[in-house]
Amino acid sequence: MTTTTTRTIGFIGTGIMGSPMAARLVKAGHQVRVWNRTRSKADSLETVGAEIVDKPEEAAADSDVVIVMLSSGPVCDEILLGSNGLLKAMQPDATLIVMSSIPVETARRQAEEAATHQIHYLDAPVSGGEQGAIDGSLAIMVGGDAASFKAVEHLLLTLGRPVHVGPAGSGELAKLANQMIVANTIATVAEAILLAERGGANPERMLAALEGGFADSTILRIHGQRMIQENFTPGGPAKWQLKDTQTAMAFAGELGLNLPVSTLVNSLFEELVAQGDGELDHSALIRQLKRHNA
Repeated sequence: MTTTTTRTIGFIGTGIMGSPMAARLVKAGHQVRVWNRTRSKADSLETVGAEIVDKPEEAAADSDVVIVMLSSGPVCDEILLGSNGLLKAMQPDATLIVMSSIPVETARRQAEEAATHQIHYLDAPVSGGEQGAIDGSLAIMVGGDAASFKAVEHLLLTLGRPVHVGPAGSGELAKLANQMIVANTIATVAEAILLAERGGANPERMLAALEGGFADSTILRIHGQRMIQENFTPGGPAKWQLKDTQTAMAFAGELGLNLPVSTLVNSLFEELVAQGDGELDHSALIRQLKRHNA
């Protein structure tokens, strides 16, 4: 397992988050080969020095690190474990870093399969949205072998703040906790803004008044403004928030946990997406709360 500072990286998936992440790796001096199912979404990376390839296995072959930033567990399984899957294309002793938000059990199963190919596996989902990906300030929650994490920690530092949480699946478990907190906080901030508006206070001045207090948070400051301005250009689409909260609720059910607050917020996101707002930013949840209070 190489620990050199410059890597040959295969990067799979260049959506809202993946594209700026891949760009940061190129600018850090790594040789990056990029594949995206819709090639046009990856073409802009060619201007910063990435190599665009036509097949995912072309990005993986001869790369000592492969990073996957795809939309869901089934999509990851298709690309990693299919008949022409990446695990078959990767060289032994390479490291696979799955940065997608996928179910805990999916990450554990993928890690077991990777081991049969002598591939080091890390699940490393992120939080921080598009701006965090651009700035390199993502929270990166990592599951897997500690030595494998140490070998690529410097690479992950290019993208944000990596923390090794525990064995395979632990990164995804931390991400579920993160997404529960994010979703529940978005719902509470939306309710607070509605309360201020309906009660006759200026919601922007309310946000200013709360800064620095116990209620202050990134979500209050950033998403609170989004809600007031009705600016729902997606940094984190509501449909992906719902995917994660549904995954969290399913895993909680497997553990026999009753989580009433998260269950209610998950149902609100289900309603929001059912109304056709799934492509909007997850802060658009205030639209659904307004429908409840019309």
